[in-house]
Amino acid sequence: MISLRTPAAAPAASARETRLRPVPWRKLVWVIWRQHRIALAGVAVLFAGLAVYLLIQGLNIHQAYAPVAACHPASSIGCRDILSEFKSTYWTDAEITGALLQVIPALIGAFLGAPALARELETGTYRYAWTQGFQRTRWTIGKLATLAVLITAATAAFSQLFGWYYQPFITDGQQSWLTPAAFDLHGIGYAAWTLAAFAIGALAGMLIRRVVPAMATTLAIYAGLALATPTFLRGHYLTPLTTKSHDISNGNAWVLSQWYVGRDGQRLDQATVTQLLHSYQPDYLVKHGFTQWTSYQPAARFWPFQLIEGGWLLALSLLLIAATVWLVRHRAA
Repeated sequence: MISLRTPAAAPAASARETRLRPVPWRKLVWVIWRQHRIALAGVAVLFAGLAVYLLIQGLNIHQAYAPVAACHPASSIGCRDILSEFKSTYWTDAEITGALLQVIPALIGAFLGAPALARELETGTYRYAWTQGFQRTRWTIGKLATLAVLITAATAAFSQLFGWYYQPFITDGQQSWLTPAAFDLHGIGYAAWTLAAFAIGALAGMLIRRVVPAMATTLAIYAGLALATPTFLRGHYLTPLTTKSHDISNGNAWVLSQWYVGRDGQRLDQATVTQLLHSYQPDYLVKHGFTQWTSYQPAARFWPFQLIEGGWLLALSLLLIAATVWLVRHRAA
């Protein structure tokens, strides 16, 4: 009797011991690294290549801008010629570089965030992971937290390099850090947007459970959010200022809108303004009682805007990750 009961009791005791002693976090992180090392290596190679390009091109830009900064008075014909040559040589490449960098958070969300859970859910290998001491909650949190911290740290460091690379175009008034083309790429914005893209991808992967559809969904949702934010939301983080001055662009302000008011104090519709400007110069309109108003956000609001946008993006990311963890706990089995 004793010999028959002992083998049956051993597995039960072993199972209880396994439940009480889950795999340590450091081993879990090591497994996560092994699983995603190729994707993480791809991200590292991408950022390393871009960093080398920004460093080399940035040195050329700063060297070429030195005569522009040293030229006085800046309004002289000679100084304007030097500035014009600088812009014609480097500005187009800087625009293209900025546009390409805007795409990277979406790619990280699609190629790293979406497959993080979807690949194992699609193939069913998550069942094996949970039987090895990786409880589903620990498995999910470990995956998402490890990957999120790595990509957020990488993009935060990279955005500082881009800020140095892009600074001459801000200094000469070519661009403002508040404009949509530059705002997302500097400060804490780049890291915040990358984290949001990753969180969107992780949730899409959990809901869809197939890698390719989850990737496509991530790209679509991120693109919609990235387009809607500067168009409808960012310009109203703080109440815009209005002015009749024509010199605000020299202070790197972000111009939101401009309109004309007629001699009777009524705002002119766009068709009337277009017709007047087609026939007369703006100075002529001002001299004859027409007033141009400008709504803008001053350059000094860059960091308040960064904190506001970074804050709600962080909150959104945490909410999406929490929803992903909840879904894994209640729906994955």
